[in-house]
Amino acid sequence: MTSCKNSKNDTDEIDLGDVRKHIDRIDEQIQSLIADRARLAEQVRAVKGELATPADYYRPDREAQVLRRVIERNEGPLSDSVMLHVFREIMSACLARQEPLRVAYLGPEGTFTQQAVYRQFGHSVNASAQPSIEEVFLQVQGGEVDFGVVPIENSSQGIVTHTLDMFLHAEVCIAAEVEMRIHQHLLTRARGLDDIERVYAHQQSLSQCKHWIERHLFHAELVPVSSNAEAARRVRHAPDAAAIAGRHAAEVYGLPVLFANIEDHVDNTTRFLVLGRELLPPSGDDKTSLMIAGLDGAGALFSLLEPLARHGVNMSRIESRPSRRERWQYVFFIDVDGHVKDAGLKQALADLESESAEVRVLGCYPRAVLGRLPGEQT
Repeated sequence: MTSCKNSKNDTDEIDLGDVRKHIDRIDEQIQSLIADRARLAEQVRAVKGELATPADYYRPDREAQVLRRVIERNEGPLSDSVMLHVFREIMSACLARQEPLRVAYLGPEGTFTQQAVYRQFGHSVNASAQPSIEEVFLQVQGGEVDFGVVPIENSSQGIVTHTLDMFLHAEVCIAAEVEMRIHQHLLTRARGLDDIERVYAHQQSLSQCKHWIERHLFHAELVPVSSNAEAARRVRHAPDAAAIAGRHAAEVYGLPVLFANIEDHVDNTTRFLVLGRELLPPSGDDKTSLMIAGLDGAGALFSLLEPLARHGVNMSRIESRPSRRERWQYVFFIDVDGHVKDAGLKQALADLESESAEVRVLGCYPRAVLGRLPGEQT
């Protein structure tokens, strides 16, 4: 007969009491260092003096530099995403010592856009849900909030046209971008798929889960709604219905997850824009968003792109939208690498303006600091 092996290594036994004492000492050091960091943040605030709003103390360019160094220094055992999460919350708490940032987002509570707010700013902010993308823009433009967060594109479904169109007349700037992996779940109180008669979701989410729905819920009515959080709200008291939403919405509205990760593409990612009121200085790894109009006739698109290529400016995205001035007249939205203070981009923009193009810099902002955070996989 054989016996179970002892789980301890008899030759190298660890004293659990000593380990716990060591942990306690480290905890004391961590707490003391966090307090020191908060005091230094207050000194920075004192040097800047009394500024108008909390937004005047928040520097996305500086924050991006700090987070990049967190990733560079990280040697484990904690992942980059965990370390980013920890430092984001520390910075958020330090910034909120005097007055928390006010951030508007496309609501209601429980949306992926709300998660993007916490991804960018941490939880020490006053986040307010808005009923529409337009209202987020207006809240930022009118100074009622410090920043706003709106979706701009999804890796499988493409651009959010309403966000682009708002730049045609709203006086705001892009202050940052957030990239977030999006997982869709089927939320319901139904006991099984056969009991589900209706599925509520935002149209984008229905599209992102199209093939899964066709295989498993072909018998159900699909009901598009304004947001996935609204879908969850409708379903919480309807045992014959289901919602497609994220786990945050499931927690907010108290719904069980019947099936997880039902999106058709495993790399489903949404990009969000952080809206502010000022252009930022360079962070060292930036993107610039442009809105260009005024070029018509044969070769117009070539005239728009040629100066960028000639001055070595890499273009990562281009979209066209109706200008709403004249029929069949369009404006171009372009994302390029770099900052407007970079020599190549600066000269390319000057050449474009000399061609009678109307050029508006929508924002120069840090490239998203990647590294999935805890909870994003859900």
